Amino acid sequence: MNKSAFENHRAQQLLLTALRQPENLSILTTMEWDLLLRIARRARVLGRIEVSLANSGQLAQIPAGAANHLRATRNVIEHRKTLVSWEVNRLLWALRGIDVPLILLKGTGYLLAGLPPAAGRIFADVDLLVPENRLPELESRLLAAGWFRTQIDPYDDRYYRVWMHEIPPLRHRERGTEIDIHHRLLPKTSRLASDPDTLFANAGELADPRLKILAPADMVLHALVHLFLEGDPGEGLRLRDLLDVHDLLTHFSDLPDFWKELIPRARGLGFQRPLYYGLIHLQQMFATPIPATVAGELNGLAPPWPIRPLMARLISLALLPEHPDYPRRSAAIARWLLYARSHWLRMPTVLLSKHLARKLWLRIRGARKRIDLAQLDLKQQ
Repeated sequence: MNKSAFENHRAQQLLLTALRQPENLSILTTMEWDLLLRIARRARVLGRIEVSLANSGQLAQIPAGAANHLRATRNVIEHRKTLVSWEVNRLLWALRGIDVPLILLKGTGYLLAGLPPAAGRIFADVDLLVPENRLPELESRLLAAGWFRTQIDPYDDRYYRVWMHEIPPLRHRERGTEIDIHHRLLPKTSRLASDPDTLFANAGELADPRLKILAPADMVLHALVHLFLEGDPGEGLRLRDLLDVHDLLTHFSDLPDFWKELIPRARGLGFQRPLYYGLIHLQQMFATPIPATVAGELNGLAPPWPIRPLMARLISLALLPEHPDYPRRSAAIARWLLYARSHWLRMPTVLLSKHLARKLWLRIRGARKRIDLAQLDLKQQ
């Protein structure tokens, strides 16, 4: 094993130990804490580590610098929770009098439903799922109430509205917070065609009856689809999203029919493969308890050889963050291959080729991507 491989293995095992066995963190040295904080920031799980240590009363037993760093992360997260909760409140105010189902997705849904993944999780925006035929009405009402469309070129606007599963993000002109409004979980052009109508039919209500969350099985499957089909060539697959699924499975496992419904629901939505990859890597990384009956059915969801070992290797490389000082070419290649795969699954080949050619032409012409410094800062948490 060369030095780069050794250092990456050491850093990744340190991170996994922190997530699986936080009770062992009090014995780490100052240098180990420095490395853990750096790689945990990359994986977006600093808040999760802080919550585990605070709940077990161990924050006072670790180096003061590391403890202060984790407390600062908690302050950022609590602030973001307040902003997101208020944004939902203002959203309901803006849409008062409109009878339309509003399903909160991902982090916002976890937060408002009081689910375990919300603990220590950074929140950047509000994600909603609404019926497609109500989009014009909702967008018009929000634009009149202080939100505005983020600046994108006409091609990208059409790309969103004709092919994608959401409209361009809306941002409030005073608060700067964003709302992402979806009408399905995957693009209309996706090879994994899912029926959004059943999501609304199965959704559960929150304390405010105007707000809903996905049914337990749907929530797990959406988290896995978001993980494996929203890869980024720079960041790779998000370990935090896999950790969300671990928390959801652990929480929902006590429901009488949850495990019995999970695989049939995955087949009904066309999400068998993300479920397979998710459960396999959850067992490997977090030893997530999965009933033997479900584990026995996983082979029926698996891809054929040689895709199975290839995907296992690519996902492992892209899922675990690299040592900040020892980047590896193999991990960069894995991230790019999974990113290309996600696009291939999202769009037909001809349409994808035209889209990529268009984006390449814009890059050659020197079109610059607009960067929101506030959002960029959040992504580093």
